[in-house]
Amino acid sequence: MHISIVQAILLGLLYYLTNNGTPWVTGLGSVSIRQPIVCGAITGLILGDVTQGVIIGATINTLYLGFVNAGGTLPADAGIGGIVGTALAISSGSTAEAAIAIAVPLGVLGTMIWTLRQTVNIYFVHKMDHYALTGDTKKMAFWQLWPTQIFACLVTAVPVAALIYLGAPVVQGVIDMLSGTPLHILSVIGSVLPTIGIAMLLKTLSTRKGIRLFFVLGFFLMTYSGLSMLVIAIFAGIFAYVYGDLKFKEEV
Repeated sequence: MHISIVQAILLGLLYYLTNNGTPWVTGLGSVSIRQPIVCGAITGLILGDVTQGVIIGATINTLYLGFVNAGGTLPADAGIGGIVGTALAISSGSTAEAAIAIAVPLGVLGTMIWTLRQTVNIYFVHKMDHYALTGDTKKMAFWQLWPTQIFACLVTAVPVAALIYLGAPVVQGVIDMLSGTPLHILSVIGSVLPTIGIAMLLKTLSTRKGIRLFFVLGFFLMTYSGLSMLVIAIFAGIFAYVYGDLKFKEEV
């Protein structure tokens, strides 16, 4: 599949919106769009294959189930992994497992972009501090909205658009070259990587005794009961409400 320059630009702008600090969709919006299952679906919509976008994005999202962005740090950028990984996988016809292997190094690249943004933003903050001392709110707003966002767009949208537009043929060539056993090995590795995200999630959830037992129960229900994930999730929500109400009633 060929990715046009317009599609590449739109995907670059999508990555710009996933960056925290963009005022157009608010901080909460950017955090939501950053999730690979969301930006993967939007990527699929732009490329004309929403179904594959959701499947690949959801698969990549398993890497970031326990993702926490604390104190202004970014351990790995889920947004660039979800967008570029999904786009390159769709364009090359790769599997969702292979897309995970593509997304991992991209997350590191996103961290470098994030660090560059935060470093340069120090200058903009100092400019706003200067105008705050003089009480010039208009110039403060100008430095907050325009130079910061223009720079953010340049360091996010431009490299991602170029990576997708120029990288798609390269990825397709690499996939063709690795077809067979090497690609199978890559897919197996990609299948194993989501366990990292699940392990991080379990560590986050393990705040009380017995929590892991519910996870194991859900796993066996999904594997052997024949019920769909949606039905199990509904039952789990009802059970969690009743369990929480009974167990923690005296603590409230």
